[in-house]
Amino acid sequence: MNIHTIPQIKHTKSGNFFLLAGPCAIEGEEMAMRIAEKLIGITDKLEIPFVFKGSFKKANRSRIDSFSGIGDEKALKILEKVSKTFGVPTVTDIHTNEDAEMAAQYVDVLQIPAFLVRQTDLVVAAANTGKVVNLKKGQFMSPESMKHAVQKVLDCNNQNVMVTDRGTMFGYQDMIVDFRGIPTMQQYATTVLDVTHSLQQPNQTAGVTGGRPDMIETIAKAGIAVGVDGIFIETHFDPANAKSDGANMLHLDYFENLMTKLVAIRKTVNQF
Repeated sequence: MNIHTIPQIKHTKSGNFFLLAGPCAIEGEEMAMRIAEKLIGITDKLEIPFVFKGSFKKANRSRIDSFSGIGDEKALKILEKVSKTFGVPTVTDIHTNEDAEMAAQYVDVLQIPAFLVRQTDLVVAAANTGKVVNLKKGQFMSPESMKHAVQKVLDCNNQNVMVTDRGTMFGYQDMIVDFRGIPTMQQYATTVLDVTHSLQQPNQTAGVTGGRPDMIETIAKAGIAVGVDGIFIETHFDPANAKSDGANMLHLDYFENLMTKLVAIRKTVNQF
């Protein structure tokens, strides 16, 4: 996939990695616009191709009382407003076949969650919208097995597909990133590294996922060093009080510093 096919994406000739970033979930219009404005300022300054990310609902929660969303259409309209206000593409994850058609009316990229990437009907429904499809690698899957998920999209006559590594289960309550998987998956499709989800610590006894945000810079630097095409990072101006995945999100105040370092690494890598 050529990232030029993503509507409204900018800075594609900069030689930089591209970025999918934003809050885990859309909690409201003010927070989404605030985060988007900050990220756009940073990515324009550093010439990073940028896609704003936000989940319109969270269907795969540990507990029934966990936050799942503010309403499907309400959240999707906020994503649409972000896109129209700032002139940037948007991505959201879907969980059912019906979600694909609905979300495709509002966003540019449809993301298949890692837990659901083997669900053929869901992948096909996303592909048939004609939108760019981002396939998250299952925590339980090898990099090699992702070629079959990619092929499902291609078989629907949709060439606009990318894959995202989000770590592999290590025991019951930890994740690891096997960087050997990045060049492997690049044989099949444009490849992204989901830095923040790779640092989750799932299956905690409290029913709330933990994380290692202190390792975000380490994993992100390594991903750029091995040549990943894109980076995925969830961020929030108040992670401690975020309604989803606060334990592994990057504080928005630290975002520009990290991106500056990653751009410098990418510039060095491009020399070889």
